[in-house]
Amino acid sequence: MGPSAIRYAGLDARLGELGHECLDLGNVEAAVAEATPAGDERARFLPEIKATCERLAERVAAVTAEGAVPLVLGGDHSVALGSLTGLARVRGVGGVLWLDAHGDLNSPETSPSGNVHGMVLAAALGRAGSAFENGWTLPAVDPGRVALLGVRSLDAGERKLIRGLGVKVLTMSDVDRRRLGPCMREALEHVAGPGFVHISLDMDVVDPDVAPGVGTPVRGGLDYREAHLALELVAESGLASSFDVVEVNPILDRENATGELAVELAASGLGARIL
Repeated sequence: MGPSAIRYAGLDARLGELGHECLDLGNVEAAVAEATPAGDERARFLPEIKATCERLAERVAAVTAEGAVPLVLGGDHSVALGSLTGLARVRGVGGVLWLDAHGDLNSPETSPSGNVHGMVLAAALGRAGSAFENGWTLPAVDPGRVALLGVRSLDAGERKLIRGLGVKVLTMSDVDRRRLGPCMREALEHVAGPGFVHISLDMDVVDPDVAPGVGTPVRGGLDYREAHLALELVAESGLASSFDVVEVNPILDRENATGELAVELAASGLGARIL
């Protein structure tokens, strides 16, 4: 339902106002969780998620090969594995800016929940174990070109992996101490380079008072203007070749506020300005 909520909030019309020509390729087929056995509790629904990500990777690769900008809409952040592997098929290994309250760097062995959306970045780095093998080339991203911003909830296994890989993490404490602008510029400089630069926006990077319709809210996130500034700086940098906008859950939302904010932030990332 997340992509539908973003569409309903007027994504195509807003991007059209900015001069972009939008082509909606429709929903990627996915299993219905409520009618599907969860499987291994350490990585729930993993076979179905991999199948969905493979279908998404094919679409992202085709769009990228045509020279267009893939904008992937989600519910669950696990779809980012499809985005990143699809990009890597065409452009080789790249970099990613991960805007998220969480690290998403667990594996089936370290995850407290068994939720695959908490493992997806580790999987794209080839560090989530053999269960994620699917014939795609991993790593899809260079660990030296991964930056996380807005983080305020990490598990023990994620902290260990971060230290081992040297991934750049700019927490909300860093944002508080140094302000958002310098942190964003540092993150963008870190992910710049050949191949691609992907922006993966999890709506829970924003404080739940502003974006209530997310699956795993964590208090203390970006406020409304900080979120817009982050995406405005992405557009200003000219680095982004592709985007995810994910973790919109209409069941938990208030009058589609999070879907509407997703549209606004996507527009900021693609060039919207106040003046």
